[in-house]
Amino acid sequence: MCTKIPICKEEYEKNIAETREQRMGWWREARFGMFIHYGLYSTKGTHEWAMAYENYTQEEYREFLKNMTFDASMPEKWVRTAKKAGMKYIVLTTRHHEGFSLWDSKANPYNSVNCGPGVDIVRLFVDACRKEGIRIGFYFSLMDWIHPDAWKCAVDAQARLRFTEYLQGMLKELMTQYGKIDILWYDISRPMVSWEGWDSLRMNQMVRELQPDIIINNRSKLEEDFGTPEEKIDAEKGDWEACMTFNGISWGYIDSDSCVPYSYNAHEIIRMLCKVTAEGGNLLLNVGPKPDGSLPDEVMKPLETVGAWLAKNGSAVYGRKKPTVVYRTNGLCSATQDGNKVYLWNWIWPKEKELRLGGFMTVLKQVKVLGTEIQVEFDQNEHYIRLKNLSEKNRDPLLSITVFELEFEEEPEYARAFLYPQLHLGKVYTDKIRELRDKLKEKEI
Repeated sequence: MCTKIPICKEEYEKNIAETREQRMGWWREARFGMFIHYGLYSTKGTHEWAMAYENYTQEEYREFLKNMTFDASMPEKWVRTAKKAGMKYIVLTTRHHEGFSLWDSKANPYNSVNCGPGVDIVRLFVDACRKEGIRIGFYFSLMDWIHPDAWKCAVDAQARLRFTEYLQGMLKELMTQYGKIDILWYDISRPMVSWEGWDSLRMNQMVRELQPDIIINNRSKLEEDFGTPEEKIDAEKGDWEACMTFNGISWGYIDSDSCVPYSYNAHEIIRMLCKVTAEGGNLLLNVGPKPDGSLPDEVMKPLETVGAWLAKNGSAVYGRKKPTVVYRTNGLCSATQDGNKVYLWNWIWPKEKELRLGGFMTVLKQVKVLGTEIQVEFDQNEHYIRLKNLSEKNRDPLLSITVFELEFEEEPEYARAFLYPQLHLGKVYTDKIRELRDKLKEKEI
């Protein structure tokens, strides 16, 4: 436990705000990460909340340890799969609500070294990430279904003290035994309802003293560094990351054959990437390994395909893309923006071999197919841009999701449907339309 008296909340928040730009820099560039839910629940195969949902006693639930046949080579396969998919960081569930730790913990003897597979899974994971240059994240549940003080702590001061000491003891191990850690990803702050109840100020101050460059999510009841909307892409103020299951049913492993109809395909993952990027967030896409640690079959092909697509089109995703109003330029496309460049994601290839884009009030300089040097013909007037003579040869051969890079003379201004007063007040844009018309005439001369 951290015995140092914590600084006040206001000073703490001021201090972390001063270093946030430096600490968050890599994360804002990364955009895409892998979430890995692995634990004793993986052997049960009916959801990561199986112990609670199905009312298992601790003794009954421990019986599943005999099925935890973890293969020590699997963390390297996790990391290689994530890297091939274009993911830049991985967050592993070091300890879920079931209370079972995946590392060699003195604070919590109920762990993967003393029980079950007999290996330090966190160590294997960290070593694999470092080998491949992948950033390291630790998920850590505050809720606990087996600790005797885990529920008493909400109403009993002594129980709360014992339980928060227990949590901080485990966190100290995670922050000192594995070198530099990039992300601490808290989950489920129950039963206590405030940061004071969790002693989060002291807890997170300890974490930051041990790991000065770490970034922390907002689930310990303090704002910290980034928000975590779950199972939805819902932009938040400041930095945020949408965490999504692969099937909309479970974070932990469930039967692969049954999951196939519900699992994301590559097209759906890329559309999620487009949406989070356009709205200034990250995507943390979950996989739930099998009892032996191997990744389920239904995730492999989609991830491989997404990685191959990103290898060509990654500029539309990676990097500091500011949230932009340029979500839709027509009914067949979406867009992301980076300075004076707009990346036009074409979902449905136009039969008429041209795309008409309304709303831009800035002079377009050039257009090319992203990842190539192929220039695209276009014309522009004060109301729309038209990409012309689009050849089937320009169509993305992998998924038919073609990205066009539109480079403007300056950061583009955009107003959707400005000719229609019921959507936008046309009068507001009269002078800007006239100015664009004049600039285009000058360009022709």
